[in-house]
Amino acid sequence: MTADQSFDVIVLGGGPAGIAAAERAAELGARTALVTQDFVGGMAAHDGPIPVRTLAHAARLVREAQQLARYGIAAAPPVVNYDRLLARIRDVIYEFHQQVDLIGDLEERGVTIVAQAGAARFVDAHTVTTAVGHHLTAHSIIICTGGHSRTLPIPGFEHAITHSDAWGLKAIPDSMVVVGSGATGAQVASIFNAFGTRVTMLEAAPRILMTEDAEVATAVKAAYEANGVQVVEDIEGLTAIEQRHGRLLVHYRLAGEPYTVETALVVMAIGWLANAEGLNLPTAGVATDTRGYIAVNGYMQTNVPHIFAAGDVNGRHMLVPVSSQEGYYAATNAVKGCHAPIRYDLIPFGSFTNPEYAQVGLTEAAARETFDVVIGKIGFDRFPRSIIDGRTTGFCKLVADRASLQILGCHLVGERAVETVQLVAAGMKAGLTVAQLAELPLSFPTYVEIVGWAAYDILQQVGLDRRGGQWVAHLGRG
Repeated sequence: MTADQSFDVIVLGGGPAGIAAAERAAELGARTALVTQDFVGGMAAHDGPIPVRTLAHAARLVREAQQLARYGIAAAPPVVNYDRLLARIRDVIYEFHQQVDLIGDLEERGVTIVAQAGAARFVDAHTVTTAVGHHLTAHSIIICTGGHSRTLPIPGFEHAITHSDAWGLKAIPDSMVVVGSGATGAQVASIFNAFGTRVTMLEAAPRILMTEDAEVATAVKAAYEANGVQVVEDIEGLTAIEQRHGRLLVHYRLAGEPYTVETALVVMAIGWLANAEGLNLPTAGVATDTRGYIAVNGYMQTNVPHIFAAGDVNGRHMLVPVSSQEGYYAATNAVKGCHAPIRYDLIPFGSFTNPEYAQVGLTEAAARETFDVVIGKIGFDRFPRSIIDGRTTGFCKLVADRASLQILGCHLVGERAVETVQLVAAGMKAGLTVAQLAELPLSFPTYVEIVGWAAYDILQQVGLDRRGGQWVAHLGRG
């Protein structure tokens, strides 16, 4: 392409939000350019969910190997060769890009790709330039530039690493302190625990996994501790990281008292900051919030009507499925006008930990603020599939409105939780009631059966039974 060109829509950033935005804008007939600082795919493909999920699969294989004797299979205990594991991660990333031609798919849709353009910045509210000399104008601009790891102003912070630095390790560390317990921190702790690392988790919030249902957090913490992870919640903050004799001393305060943990490695998973500083936002008139994220409304629209922001850069929910949805809605509203607000309650979240956890919709606490709630809860220890697999830890919790039997949310802890929650998300999107969910003929024996059982548990609680093809009230029950 030429250095100067005009478009209907410019998308800044080639991660999940940017790809979704560019695809959607082009689908709607807009002349679209996707501008990336580095490669198309962003962190998700090169340094995020795909490599992390590969590590999580390796951790799963280690756990499964530990069960072999239970099933009468003789084998030596598994030993992880970290160099070979990293090679496998590189192979997975390569194969992904070979099989999923992101650039080809985008170009086939009519998107102009401006890759490896370096940093982009606004010249005015309709114009951006790139470090390599592109000068682009558009009617609408969608900012999807992502985020970067947060830092702490404490002595010795430079001794800590992020999850990204795990790819550069030469061997599995004997010990590790993970600071932060969101999705990233929880996965790092779980993966390296499976590899044999002695893991300590430090969390400043009152409990780990603060965005999850409280019962989920409690169950995951119990499972982590049963697996040997030390979980320390409600700390008053780190005070320093000290290097001594080739080891690290992590100093923190808890209940007013000082504590120290000696470790080989400190991994920071304390959240993300927006990649917004270099965009020259004031020139475009775009406002940020008090945390430095680009402020948007429900249409992903900034205070400048023709400029939108999606993904990590707006600081709402820093997860791949959310970023993709936000990119889709940002593009829809940028091209067609602001008529489609995003619905976060229908987006499933989850993490590939041990045990896995997942959710969609409202937590029980949030649902009780508005609805007369009824809860269906079934343990994994009651199911043939989980018993067969020797994975009986966890539960499925279905949240519904008592009067209408509307599904308000679902929360799972246990094997294949991330896949299982997708069924409920699809049901909620389709407007299924609890009764209709209970009627689904799910394959036996499978993990997703637990959803049907939780739905049936709710129907029993409200006094309904199946008669003549319909759910009717039991005599003498409400």
